[in-house]
Order: sequence, then C-alpha cells, then structure tokens
Amino acid sequence: MPRSNTELQPEDDYLRSLGYQPELLRKMGGFGNFAVSFSVISVLSGCMTLFGFGLTTGGPTVMMTGWVAVGLAVLLVGMALGEVTSAYPTSGGLYYMSRQLGGPRWGWVTGWLNLLGLLGGIAGIDYGAASFIAAFAGLQWGVVPTPGLILGVFAGVLLLHALLNVFGVRVVSVLNSVSVWWHLLGVALIVGVLAVVPSRHQELGWVIGHFENGTGWSSPIYASAIGLLLGGYTFCGYDASAHMSEETTDARVAAPRAIVRSIWVSLLAGLVLLGGLLFAVQDYDTTVAAAAPPAQIFLDALGAGGAKALLLVVIGAQLFCGSAETTAASRMIYSFSRDGALPGSGMWRRLSAKRTPVAAVWLSVAVAFLLAVPSLWSATAYGAVTAVNVIGMTPSYVIPVFLKLRYPEKFTPGPWTLGRWSRPVGIAAVAWVAVLTVLVCLPQRAPVTIDSFNYAPITLLAVLALAWGWWKLAGDKFNVPVVSDPHLAQIAAQVV
Repeated sequence: MPRSNTELQPEDDYLRSLGYQPELLRKMGGFGNFAVSFSVISVLSGCMTLFGFGLTTGGPTVMMTGWVAVGLAVLLVGMALGEVTSAYPTSGGLYYMSRQLGGPRWGWVTGWLNLLGLLGGIAGIDYGAASFIAAFAGLQWGVVPTPGLILGVFAGVLLLHALLNVFGVRVVSVLNSVSVWWHLLGVALIVGVLAVVPSRHQELGWVIGHFENGTGWSSPIYASAIGLLLGGYTFCGYDASAHMSEETTDARVAAPRAIVRSIWVSLLAGLVLLGGLLFAVQDYDTTVAAAAPPAQIFLDALGAGGAKALLLVVIGAQLFCGSAETTAASRMIYSFSRDGALPGSGMWRRLSAKRTPVAAVWLSVAVAFLLAVPSLWSATAYGAVTAVNVIGMTPSYVIPVFLKLRYPEKFTPGPWTLGRWSRPVGIAAVAWVAVLTVLVCLPQRAPVTIDSFNYAPITLLAVLALAWGWWKLAGDKFNVPVVSDPHLAQIAAQVV
C-alpha cells in the first residue's frame, strides 16, 4: 500500500536535483492539489454531457456497471501514475517522467500528446459550458442558441477563465476548493430533488438491468464496449495534480495522493449521480431524443422552474472544470517551454510578479478558441478537432508507467510507493489504457458517414505527425536546464 515518508528532502532542493530552479509559488496544500484534478474530472460536466450517449450505447445497465468497471480500472492507472509522480514532481508531469525514464524522444511525444490533449480539453469543456448557458438562455428568455451565439459565449467563458488564472495560485487554489464542495453538494442536491419530487420512479431492476442499443450496430457486445466510453471520457484530467506539483507543499506525497483521491471520489459521486438521473427517467424515448437528456429529465420531473435551477448547478460545475483545465494546461505550456519544446518558448515560460505563467494562460485560451472556430460551419469538424482531448490524453497517461516497467533500473521510487504491487498494478494500467485507446478509435455509429465517422484515429496521427515534424526542426533545443550546484550532486545522482 502507498506509504508516506516524513524524512523528505527539502522540496526546492529536490526540484533542483531534477534539473529545475524553483520559480513558481509553492502555496498550494494537499486538498487544493486534489481539488484541481477532481474539478477537471468533473462528474457534473462529464456525466451530464455524455448521459445521452450512454442511453444509446448499452443503456442503464452499461452506464451503471460500466461506470464502476471503468472507474476501478482508472484507479489502477492513477495509482501507477501517482507512484511515478512521487519520484518526479514537476510541472511538466508526464513528459518529464517519460524523458527521464525513456529518453528525449519519449518525453517529446508524451509532451505533445499531453499538451494538445489539455488544450482540446479546454475547448471541449468550455464550449460545453457555453452550450448549456445558451440552452439556459433559451429556457429563460427564448434566445435561439445559434452556433455564432454559442461561440460568442464560449469566448466570454475563456476570457473569464484566463482572468481568474492570472491572479495567482492562491486564487486558483481557493476556486478549486470551492469547486469540490460545489460538485459534491450539487450531486447531493440533484439526486435528492429527483428522489423526492417526482411521483414516479423507475424500478431498481430497470436501472441496473435495462439494455438499450441505439448505435446501429447489431452486436450487443460491441455496443456495450462503446458504452464504456462514458466513463472513459469522464475520467480524464487527473494528471492536473502532477502539473501543479511545483506549487504544492509536500508534493512528493500530496500530488500522488491527490491523483488517487480525485478518481475514487469521482467514482462514488458519479455513481450516485447516474443512479439518481436514471431512477428519475419518466419517458425513455423522449429523453433519448432530447437535445440535452439530463435537462429533459429535469423538465419532466420538476417543471421549467426546477429544471432551470438545476441547470445552473451544472453550469457552475462546468465553469469550475474549465478553469481547472486552464490551470493545468498553462503549467504544461510553462514547463514545456522551459525545456525549449515550443515555438517562442522564451515568451511562454515568463512569469508575472506573482510568479504565475500569465503568457502561458493566455496562449491556452487562445488555442482553445481557435480549436472551436470550426463549430461555426460544422459540428462534425469541431468534434474532429476536439477529439484530440481524449486521444491525446489517454496514451500519455500510461507512457511513463510503461517506461517504468520497461526500464526498472532507471526508476527510484519516491516516498509514495506501491511496493510489491507496483509491477502488477502497472501492467494492469497499461493493459486498460491500450483497450481504452482502441475503444476511442472505433466507429460509434452505423452506418458510417461523414457525419458519424470517428475522427479520433486521424486526430491521433495528426498529433504524432506534428510532434515528429517539430522534433526534426527543433528537437535539439529540447533540454532540461540542469541547475549547477555541487551541493545537489549527490541528491541528483540518487534520483535520476
């Protein structure tokens, strides 16, 4: 089991031993670090956005059992990743781990996958929030949610998140701490209201046993496998704790603990939320056909007033989620630039007087906005672009774990370690991510047309091609700026 070692190296000295001069403000506690990852996972965002997807890819039985199965599998990934994070607690997170264990090329590829996944995540989360805000405006004031209106709201949401993030890590930590309670109390409120107010509820046997296949594929096994993506898409972003480790006290223990805690708390909260929504379904066909199935459940069960109130709870959660994702992406940009891996690295690694990577924050939201521009003309094109979120993030999580298994002699465990369970947990984590990567790339609807085609494999190839091309042009600039300090020589020799 994971253990804590109280005799830790001074944090800044340890960071120097990894090659970096401490620059960021280390003022975030363990709860704040957990709150970042929990906010990015955001069951009130992922479960709500993908609820309709789950209703047609296996229905309630796959939604409930699949959520538990995927959550437990992701917990293994989080444990394995947490162990590596304890040894390498840097803002670069996954790419730095991969570089140390497998060499510069592994670090480069992991970094680009992770970075573009984070940027695609901002686009997907904040555009989803903009869509819900537009839907609320439609219910409240009769506003028609056109693509242009949604893009305008999206720009406003991005601006809000940029401004919140440039205020410094203390503000970010407070926001994410509030986010935890917003999510937990929000789930309790939604489930509690849906349990009490409606006069009719579904039976337990239906909630855990009803199967529905609306994919167009005849195989129930295939439909159920695709249905696992509800959990696969939602349990994403817990690497944020690693990216915040240079701003976290006792990071070698706090960051890995936060990764694992964010997953199991999300697993329990999401299970309660999905169950509460499914018990409250009044008409299955009407709910499936709705533009926003959870909103339809709210309307059927509570009427317009109650639906709008609960919709505001969901919107608030999405805004917290997007802010936390912006934080994680900006730290990744800062760290990747610090190692010379991005065009214009000198600009993106600059810090403000509050020791915040302000330029990296603005770059994060600017790229996210550009990714969403295709939504003006084609929802399919937008989906193809933002698919980089999942297809980029999914493999990047497990590359450091794979390299630790492949080169065990290069890895020295930190104070948070799995001990004798390290190898079996790591193997299980790699196996699950391999399965999930295949599932993400499979066609989800039949017949396959230009609108139903799954562009994730093409997106993955595009990201890898971009990484390879930039490596050829600038890979020689990719270098950890090792701090020269004789006092740290022995520490560095023990760590790397």
